[in-house]
Amino acid sequence: MGSWVYDETYPLYQSSSCPIIDSQFNCQMYGRPDTDYLKYRWKPTNCEIPRFNGLDFLLRMRGKTIMYVGDSLGRNQWQSLICMISAAVPRGAQTQYITGDPLSTYKFLDYGVSVSFYRTPYLVDIDSVQGKRILKLDDITKNSNAWRGVDVLSFNTGHWWTHKGALQGWDYMDLGGKLYQDMDRLVALERGLRTWARWIDANIDKSRTKLFFQGISPTHYNPSDWTTGTSTASSARTCYGETVPMTGTTYPGTFPDQMGVLNEVIRDMNNPPFILDITFLSAMRKDAHPSIYSGALTSEQKANPDHSADCSHWCLAGLPDTWNQLFYTALFF
Repeated sequence: MGSWVYDETYPLYQSSSCPIIDSQFNCQMYGRPDTDYLKYRWKPTNCEIPRFNGLDFLLRMRGKTIMYVGDSLGRNQWQSLICMISAAVPRGAQTQYITGDPLSTYKFLDYGVSVSFYRTPYLVDIDSVQGKRILKLDDITKNSNAWRGVDVLSFNTGHWWTHKGALQGWDYMDLGGKLYQDMDRLVALERGLRTWARWIDANIDKSRTKLFFQGISPTHYNPSDWTTGTSTASSARTCYGETVPMTGTTYPGTFPDQMGVLNEVIRDMNNPPFILDITFLSAMRKDAHPSIYSGALTSEQKANPDHSADCSHWCLAGLPDTWNQLFYTALFF
């Protein structure tokens, strides 16, 4: 809980000086005309959170590994952290970037710190059988090998579970050895998350590994979620053209159902992660998406924001920097 406060001392870095931002997150490079969205600081209701200090982060994490695991919203947060740290390291600091799929790693060699992203949108495994993609709701053995021995793990999943048609990432779901062409997506999410939770409970020693789960990141495709029928807004169909956050302390729209599933599964764990509960503070930021200012779009798509605007990822610099400020606070303070 809290509110967004305009603060001239933000952003923490310029996107043009960050070595790693994907074209789909790099809104300034791809023509976003406004900059106020970069200047908001999250102010929690009952406390102050420390300003992120990249050098302090590296010194505290010396010799350690951090891995974000999940979908492109985890990637959004991973790149944000690298930008935030890079802005603070001395000129000439040695770094190394190893890019791959599913695993990419950025290393700050002088400090022995590595920050990785492991792409697995469902957390559980996907197998290919006779050219078909099988989503294994009960199996996580392939993916989880990469997570052993990491010092700080931050997981996320959610958006891909609802994708249908061409965006769907599987052909069949396997549950208990039986194949399904489809099922209730929230039921599938719960089964997948319980498989993940069982693996965590059996394999992660929390005295050695700090464990996080990123809350569900909201989308802004439906302006009726945040407008109250004013004539100017009723023509909008997406987040395109939004330049200011919402004010107030309650979000008028609907929260992702997936958050309820996630909370339920985590409640039942012996070894639960810290939930980085970014859903509400992100829901207020209808202004912080790439919209049409994304290198992933063609000029035809940019001319048609109603169908092409990206209102699910986030600009960098931008909102994920706040997620990482909270991550930093939860880790060290």
